Amino acid sequence: MSLRKIFTTPEDLLPRLDEHRARGETIVFANGCFELLHVGHVRYLAASKEQGDVLIVAVNTDDSVKQFKPDRQPVIPDFERFELVAALGVVDYVVPLPHRTPAELLEVLRPHIQTKGTDYTLDRIPERVVVEKYGGRVMIVGDPKDHSTTEMLAKLRRRDRGDS
Repeated sequence: MSLRKIFTTPEDLLPRLDEHRARGETIVFANGCFELLHVGHVRYLAASKEQGDVLIVAVNTDDSVKQFKPDRQPVIPDFERFELVAALGVVDYVVPLPHRTPAELLEVLRPHIQTKGTDYTLDRIPERVVVEKYGGRVMIVGDPKDHSTTEMLAKLRRRDRGDS
C-alpha cells in the first residue's frame, strides 16, 4: 500500500535508509510540488529512479508552495499529493518538503544523488552546496520541460471561458 511509503517525519525514515546503505544501495532524492501530476512528473521521477536503487521524493507542502507561488493555492491538498506520488511504482518513499528548498531535508537524509529536472542548471540549484559538502552528487534528469502545471491550469481556464 502506498501509504506505507509516506514518512511525515523524515527522521523516521533514517533507519530504513541505513538498511539500504548497509546493502550498498544507492539512494536518490527528487523533489517537487506535483500540483497536478502529469507525464513530465512521471518521466522526471522515472529518470531519477534510474540513477540508483532507492528513490525518495520530497513533495512540497501547501504552505511551502505559497512561498514561491503566492498567486495560487495548490488544486490538490498536500496529503493527497503525497499519496499520489507514493502510488507510483518508481517511488520508494515520500516525505513532506515544508521549505522553499530541500536543503534541510538533504542534510538529514543525505542521499547519494539529488536529481533536478531539465528546467534547472547546476548553477541554479542552491542546495547543491549542501549535497556536495557531504559528498553527494547533483544530476539533471528527465525529458525537456514540455509539460507544466501552470500551462495545464491556464488551458483549463481557457476551456472554462470557452476560449480555444
